Amino acid sequence: MASITTEDLGKIYPGGTRAVGDIDLEIQDGEFLVLVGPSGCGKSTVLRMIAGLEDISEGKLYIGDQLVNDVPSKDRDIAMVFQNYALYPHMTVRDNMAFGLKLRKMDKAEIDRRVNEAAGILEIEELLDRKPKALSGGQRQRVAMGRAIVREPKAFLMDEPLSNLDAKLRVQMRAELGILHSRLGTTTVYVTHDQIEAMTLGHRVAVLKPPTATEANNLQQVASPAELFHNPANLFVAGFIGSPAMNMVNGRLESSGGDVWATFGPQRLKVDRRALERHPGIENRMGDDLIIGMRPGDFEEFTIGGGDEDRAMEVDVTITEVLGSETFVHYFLPVPAVVTSDIAALAKDVGIEPVSSEGLKFQSRVSSDVAVKSGDRLKLVVDTSKLHFFDPASGARIGV
Repeated sequence: MASITTEDLGKIYPGGTRAVGDIDLEIQDGEFLVLVGPSGCGKSTVLRMIAGLEDISEGKLYIGDQLVNDVPSKDRDIAMVFQNYALYPHMTVRDNMAFGLKLRKMDKAEIDRRVNEAAGILEIEELLDRKPKALSGGQRQRVAMGRAIVREPKAFLMDEPLSNLDAKLRVQMRAELGILHSRLGTTTVYVTHDQIEAMTLGHRVAVLKPPTATEANNLQQVASPAELFHNPANLFVAGFIGSPAMNMVNGRLESSGGDVWATFGPQRLKVDRRALERHPGIENRMGDDLIIGMRPGDFEEFTIGGGDEDRAMEVDVTITEVLGSETFVHYFLPVPAVVTSDIAALAKDVGIEPVSSEGLKFQSRVSSDVAVKSGDRLKLVVDTSKLHFFDPASGARIGV
């Protein structure tokens, strides 16, 4: 096993197109780090540079203490798992797993030991004499992982390995990947577009966004899943991490009678002091234009006598999604849209516009016990201890 370090890592293609810029990562020995972001953010390019499949245009890359910028891929002692499995169709599972070891002219007994051990870990012993065409997608992915495991490399590099599986199998394989890493303890760098995979698998998660003409740095924040969710560094991270996405609105903070109030459009909510404490310096921004973020899960139905009138808002429900244990409520607020380059990039990635002629789209998650349907008037209470505040000019979280 080994650590992986990048210093100002960058990739510029012929013609001057920049794919990656200023990537600084310190991946610890045995860590599971996930690279996540929308299409075009450079996450696969970073992985391929670590693997030696892409030349490095700028910066330095270390595996352990060795500078490997010019070291061929075959000499970096890493194993890669691809999205499309990349199995040889004419070979059995056993031969697919053993192929790389045979190229190294390893002793047959050692090859057999490693293949059998990996097959046992992945529970594919009964598949060893089959060919790939006789396997399901999940089984093929296990074989691809087995081929990587037998190498006993310093690090695993995984490029969206679960993206070709159906939803149910992805959930199963995701859990098994976590168990596998706990068992092997090998340094792993994992690329995905799926933030649920990122948040459930990663010890830490690195969020990337596409570079622009004015901003070469793709890397937005590297932190634990909990830190990304509760304390996103900027609007891009806040909007990308979390499902459904964070609601964002232009607003202000006002001080009145010793209390602080968040105002946006016709809404006025009393802010819990804990939210202010999480944003050092916010007291200097009273009356300034801000972007206020509210996660869909930080709402609940208003109850009479609950003492929450100063944190309540009434909305007209347009659509509901009942998911068994919870219900997602969709509605519009008559407030201006948040328009920044980060918000535009997020909207482009999911292919939707957050605004319509009816106003700004919002959604809240409530208990499935709440009886609500399209067309209803619903009173919601906001947990204002969990509000997020961002600078509208820079997009940065206030108090970072």
